[in-house]
Amino acid sequence: MVRIMSEWLQARLGQAVLVENKAGAGSSLATEAVINAPADGYTLALVTSANAINATINKRALTFDYLKQLAPVAGMAQGPSVMVVHPSIPANTVAEFIAYAKANPGKINMGTPGIGTTGHMAGELFKAMAGVDLVHVPYRGSAPAITDLIGGQVQVMFDAMVSTLPQIQSGKIRALAVTTATRSHVLPNVPAISETVPGYEAIIWYGVGAPRGTPNDVIESSTARSMPVWRRRK
Repeated sequence: MVRIMSEWLQARLGQAVLVENKAGAGSSLATEAVINAPADGYTLALVTSANAINATINKRALTFDYLKQLAPVAGMAQGPSVMVVHPSIPANTVAEFIAYAKANPGKINMGTPGIGTTGHMAGELFKAMAGVDLVHVPYRGSAPAITDLIGGQVQVMFDAMVSTLPQIQSGKIRALAVTTATRSHVLPNVPAISETVPGYEAIIWYGVGAPRGTPNDVIESSTARSMPVWRRRK
């Protein structure tokens, strides 16, 4: 998505756009780099659900204030995570999973890409609203968590569709539901969790931010910019 959008922006502006992947601290390092960059519109940030999570559960660890130091530019995309289980779990629906989990409290491992990630928050929300006891097993990223889900070391995950869809299609894991309030056209036969757990909703969203103080005319001229710290050359 980042690469596709950078190509679109490059065509729109007629200038080269550089994508810089700056990993670490749940996107906080990338955001900090943008906040400390000149407020001239040449350095922009991918803003995601992770930023909102960091601004709440990790607020004391941050060296900056998202709301005060990052100016919103535009929304870019949003979508669901997918609740997926290992094939050994005797459940084909959310209701069956809840019943199984309640009959086996503390015996089902829930893998996540890490503490405070969107997958972790989606899982914790499900645990609270469904009243089930799942054991959180955090990993360093989605890939190792999915690998262990396939291997059966963990039995359930709430992860982005881009990570889960190939494994769902291959039959290595089973999709029970999507986390958005309504079904996804990508998996039209997979229900939303809210159809079983009323009010449940967990959306992964993406937007664009710029250093606070960036002139409004610069922000408005490039609405829909984005990426994980990407720069366009002057």
